[in-house]
Amino acid sequence: MHAKKLRDYINAKEILVAPGGYDALSASLIEKGGFKAMYLSGASIAYTRFGRPDIGLVSMSEVADTISVIRERTKLPMIVDADTGFGNAINVQRTVKLFERCGASGIQLEDQQMPKRCGHLKGKSLVSKEEMVGKVRAAVDARTNPDTMIIARTDAIAVEGFDAAVERAQAYYKAGADMLFIEAPENLEQMHKINEIFKDKIPLLANMVEGGSTPIEKASDLQDMGYSIAIFPGAMVRAYTFMAQEFLASLKENGNTDQYRNRMLDLTSLNALLGTPEILAYGKKYEA
Repeated sequence: MHAKKLRDYINAKEILVAPGGYDALSASLIEKGGFKAMYLSGASIAYTRFGRPDIGLVSMSEVADTISVIRERTKLPMIVDADTGFGNAINVQRTVKLFERCGASGIQLEDQQMPKRCGHLKGKSLVSKEEMVGKVRAAVDARTNPDTMIIARTDAIAVEGFDAAVERAQAYYKAGADMLFIEAPENLEQMHKINEIFKDKIPLLANMVEGGSTPIEKASDLQDMGYSIAIFPGAMVRAYTFMAQEFLASLKENGNTDQYRNRMLDLTSLNALLGTPEILAYGKKYEA
């Protein structure tokens, strides 16, 4: 059901805005914030679980575990960052089957070589166009639910140039991808050109990264360009980290949390957010 919902949202006239999450709490906050879908960011998993950058350190099983705990908490449609598929086309098939079973609504694959790195970092290297075409075809063949979206990402703009990125995207589209993610366009001209080329052919994803290579645009402006979805994959982590640094500095200076009370939840409020009263009330039916 969540995969079908994601397809419907992508095919709607209004652009879908999907914040990036990284665990069950962030997913529940995204849902409570009124968003229709979320993006499970591999980078944000690396940031929050390991305190490390997005340089290919997160494994397939670690992403799968994260999908599972999120899916236990929410039915929100979820696009999952599957990086390179964690290997060749056969590895891609195993990844797709596993992520789909765990609860992915859409699965994103990219054409970087392993170990991959953040799409807005320099020094990336790519597999051949032909190898990535094989991975896309393998992913499409591996899914058990036809509504599960296979999203093909190319990082070629920074490595081979804009024209090569478009050529790769064309090939991935023909290989059966359900949506294209042309990473890190460098200006608005490139963003408009991408939409002109693929208009009425296949949905396009816009990746908004604060401090990255791509201009940050409002969702409504991205919709006017022709994008079907805008993701903000690491924004919540960056906001949280900024806030946490402020909080810790205040605690260090003052020796208590009084100066921060109006910007934090107390225990009662947090338990209400987490559903503690409802869970405890439900558990009473099983008491002797």
